[in-house]
Amino acid sequence: MRRQRSLVWAATALVIISLGVAALAGPYNSGIGEGWRSEWAAVRLIAGCIGAVGVAFLGLTYHRLAGAVMSIARQLGSHDPQHRVVVGLPAIEEAATTISKTVRAKNDLVARLESELRDSRLQSRLDERRQRHTEAIIYSLRDAVVVVDEADRLLMANEAAASLFGFDAQVAQGQPLAQVTAEEHQDFVHLLQQSRRSAVEATRREMDFVRPDGPHTFDTIVSCVTEGETVSGVVAVLHDITREKEISQMKNDFVSHVSHELKTPLASITAYSEMLVDGEADDEQTRKQFYAVIQTQAERLNRLIEDILNVSRIESGLIKVHKEPVSLAILIEQQMQMIKGFAEEKNITVTGQTPIIFDQVHADKDMISQVIVNLLSNAVKYTPAGGQVKIETQVDENERLARVTVQDTGVGIPPDEVDHVFDKFYRVGANNKQAKGTGLGLNLVKQIIEKVHGGRVFVTSEVNVGSTFGFELPLAVAEPATVS
Repeated sequence: MRRQRSLVWAATALVIISLGVAALAGPYNSGIGEGWRSEWAAVRLIAGCIGAVGVAFLGLTYHRLAGAVMSIARQLGSHDPQHRVVVGLPAIEEAATTISKTVRAKNDLVARLESELRDSRLQSRLDERRQRHTEAIIYSLRDAVVVVDEADRLLMANEAAASLFGFDAQVAQGQPLAQVTAEEHQDFVHLLQQSRRSAVEATRREMDFVRPDGPHTFDTIVSCVTEGETVSGVVAVLHDITREKEISQMKNDFVSHVSHELKTPLASITAYSEMLVDGEADDEQTRKQFYAVIQTQAERLNRLIEDILNVSRIESGLIKVHKEPVSLAILIEQQMQMIKGFAEEKNITVTGQTPIIFDQVHADKDMISQVIVNLLSNAVKYTPAGGQVKIETQVDENERLARVTVQDTGVGIPPDEVDHVFDKFYRVGANNKQAKGTGLGLNLVKQIIEKVHGGRVFVTSEVNVGSTFGFELPLAVAEPATVS
């Protein structure tokens, strides 16, 4: 292109020069001699030939240029029905309009695609955040969660599941569940496989697993993950219901014990009442004896109901507590006077100690009195005739505690049962024949001391030697005496 442009400029220059020479040769030709005139004629002839060649070259060049312009116009133009090319400004404007529309359409398409791409990226980020949030929730659950795919490969397991089945969740991910779990867990693996094959929406079963702290029961819910009609995986959630089952069993035992304890005095009251109605008590002495039995059993029934209500009130936090500074020595002396009559019937000696100068505690007077009575009556009940019961109070100034102990020379408690004597309705099996009881007295003592007053109960015992029951309470703050 550059070479062709140079040739055009050179041809143009030759034409201009040749025309200039021809023009100058005319005047000089008239004023010179005959010899010079012939030479100038030759010059004019040569200049004319050169100009003609230049004009011909320029004409050819401009002809090609016109052909190129016509070709462009033909491409931009439109065809009529006879396929004749219509070249002109309207055709060019129409072509320009078409190109402009095409460009705008492409720009709109690009803008729409960019918008969809931005929306897709935003949705992808939202989906990733939602997935991370869901995974964070699953991993933070205390319940064990296990997710497997359609080939029983582990997809996800939170920390609770990894701890339960004994594998590393990250290392085990992607591996068959049957290979990463121990032999004793294969029943769980089979449950997941069976649920996947049967395509059941949800299956619920209680399963037992052994953990380091003992056997546990889990409420296991297995659900299939479906995509359309195809099962793509299985999700299992295991909730530890060991404590719930223990509480349920305790409730059942509670109802059973209460029913049994209520039936015993009621049966006696009913029997002796019927005998009185039937006239089986012919004399006054027999009637007094029947009346005494009915009264005793009614009092026993009343104590049982009261103990049950008190335990229930304390456990539910509905019991009314009136705390004030009280002297333990004074309370002990009052309760000893109440229990001595019962002790003398069994020929048991009950002794106390010299009152301590300051043994006041901030407590509910009636409740602490009930604790002292329960401990003293238990000691007397389980001590054979001729035995001894001793109650003492100690004050620990360093720990700011008052400690009360009730020591007896009774039958004692086997070592494997000592830790259960404060349980509700618990009675030492070996001592059931020694004395009657409901198993609520010592539990009530524990509730009053530990839950209501923030103290501590304790017991030590040796079979056929005796037992020592006691409790500790914080000392009340001593108020300095004021001088008037």
